[in-house]
Amino acid sequence: MEQRAGSPQLLRRINDRAALLALLDRGPLTRLELESQIGLSKPATADLLLRLEESGHVLRAGFREGGKGPRAQLWAVNGALAQVAAVDLTPHVLDVAVSDICGEIVAEYRYRPGEEADLGVEDLCRAVSAAAGEVGLGIEQLRRVVVGLPGSVDKRTGHLSFAPHLPAWQGFDVLDRLSGSLGTSVAVENDVNLVALDEMAVGRAVGVDDFVLIWIGQGIGAAVVSGGRLLRGASGGAGEIDWMPCPQPGVTGAQRVGDVLGIRALMALARAHGLDGDDLEKLLSEDVPRSAFLRDLARRVALAVAGVVSVVDPELVVLTGDIGRAGGSLLCDLVTEELGELVLPRPAIRPSLVTGNPVRSGALRLALAGARDEVFAIPS
Repeated sequence: MEQRAGSPQLLRRINDRAALLALLDRGPLTRLELESQIGLSKPATADLLLRLEESGHVLRAGFREGGKGPRAQLWAVNGALAQVAAVDLTPHVLDVAVSDICGEIVAEYRYRPGEEADLGVEDLCRAVSAAAGEVGLGIEQLRRVVVGLPGSVDKRTGHLSFAPHLPAWQGFDVLDRLSGSLGTSVAVENDVNLVALDEMAVGRAVGVDDFVLIWIGQGIGAAVVSGGRLLRGASGGAGEIDWMPCPQPGVTGAQRVGDVLGIRALMALARAHGLDGDDLEKLLSEDVPRSAFLRDLARRVALAVAGVVSVVDPELVVLTGDIGRAGGSLLCDLVTEELGELVLPRPAIRPSLVTGNPVRSGALRLALAGARDEVFAIPS
């Protein structure tokens, strides 16, 4: 039945959604605290909580301790309303997390059959099934699954692009195949884009609407956020800077960013400067002076950054990935100096603040956002 704007039923649904989102954002709240968050009267908030408790949307969650007078009842969203899964897919490893709708991780599963294995759709299904099974769920009971991978799905064809390193994922509609195999709602997102979402939520880019994230590590990539929104491009290839031309002074032949910032290229650069060892992160995390190696590395990074910055003019550039994080503030300062000689924009350049697995974390944020929109939807 159609609900007119301003009808009591619609207003209740709007207030219910506001209360649920406030509880998700702030954690367990007392009635008085929730009342101040959503702006309802005491009787209206009490009626709302009773209604949401009866429907199973909220639960009593203990008491607020330490205040004057009687202890106040706490209320929280019922995490069992829905579960989602997030997957970080790399050529040889699958890292899966299952969480409830509150964002609490209830199961994790890591699948690594061997360095020579090319993980495909069947492997992903088995890994998600194993993770969900740890908490007694079937895959079809997951509200949403988000897969982060080093490539981009072309929304026009559904095929995976920019991912020759994932041969088992080529030549078919990825979303269609995954949705059919998993039996639930599925989204696929570029891994570096997901890292940018995590950086926006808890990292260096909190409150920043225009920034570029540069990933330097196992693979090279970028994410561009403009006006608070990710730019994906017509084919999903926005930020695929690995293939971007990046000529080096004194070097003949065509070169791209991946040729000069890939792991092999950076190890060769370190050896050329007399640095021993095969662990670039360790070399960069040690107390390295402003050496010729670090300066040359900064120059290569600046050349890659310049091509993006000169077009989108961001407020901030975040360096991340194993190499980007290991270089820290010193590398960022040197890149800032080098970039000043190449382009007119002067963005701040800072190392990432996020830890753990930001690809999986970003995928989880995306999955939760979609699930919450569905579970707490306001009928039209």
